[in-house]
Amino acid sequence: MIQSMTGYGKCVVAYNGKKIHAEVKSLNSKALDMTARIATIYREKEMEIRQIIQQKLERGKVDFVLWIEKDEASQAAPLNMALVRSYKQQIEQMQKDLSLPQPVDWYGTLLRLPDVFTHTEVEELSEEEWSAARQAVEGAVDELVAFRKQEGLALAKKFQEKIDNIASLLASIEPYEKERTEKIRQRIQDALEQYIGVDYDKNRLEQEMIYYIEKLDISEEKQRLTNHLHYFIETMKEGHGQGKKLGFIAQEMGREINTTGSKSNQAEMQNIVVKMKDELEQIKEQVLNVM
Repeated sequence: MIQSMTGYGKCVVAYNGKKIHAEVKSLNSKALDMTARIATIYREKEMEIRQIIQQKLERGKVDFVLWIEKDEASQAAPLNMALVRSYKQQIEQMQKDLSLPQPVDWYGTLLRLPDVFTHTEVEELSEEEWSAARQAVEGAVDELVAFRKQEGLALAKKFQEKIDNIASLLASIEPYEKERTEKIRQRIQDALEQYIGVDYDKNRLEQEMIYYIEKLDISEEKQRLTNHLHYFIETMKEGHGQGKKLGFIAQEMGREINTTGSKSNQAEMQNIVVKMKDELEQIKEQVLNVM
């Protein structure tokens, strides 16, 4: 069954005192158009992340985010103990040399000195952490795919409804079509007899009538439109990745409906054609969102 290109997925994986968040959302697009914001520690894996997303999502305007939420303990800046120890020794030496009193609050004094807290440690990505991050990425993408499938079911139901409506409207044309043929024949005969008032060759008139009515005949358009309706439903059942094909079929349906309208010189038929066009426009709007 078809899938929508619209979707959202999120996954959180806990690892070593932090939470790895992966979020991905997508909208409709002719091809895969992806933007990715990735935490610094995982940047070296960006190409692998993009390959995972491209393989599973195929099409759509995709926005992906991978970020880290650390707990309070891991966020706390570590003390530079060697520097603190050096500061204390220097203060004690200064106290002796200058005969100064000892600080009343050693903690307050030392912790206010420069560079006591440091963030100089460099994080390195381990295989274990990357495995956890990859799990978050795949989990978010899988959730988005599940969302797309659910939306695809809703789209398929909507398409089926619109196709059935067009088929029903097409069938409702037939009584007016037969009535129209007889009205055309009678109108021409009346015009010849009442307004022109001349004798005419009835065999020749019959030939001309057949030619004229054939030009207004919509049997072929009706048959082709019926075939397109069936083909649309069959294509929809083939699976995902049929969005562009469904769009082409909808265009062909539009051509047959337009031709039917141009040949319909009766108000009731033209009203039905307008209704078919309205149903088709709703299909065209939604088919742009099909992957």
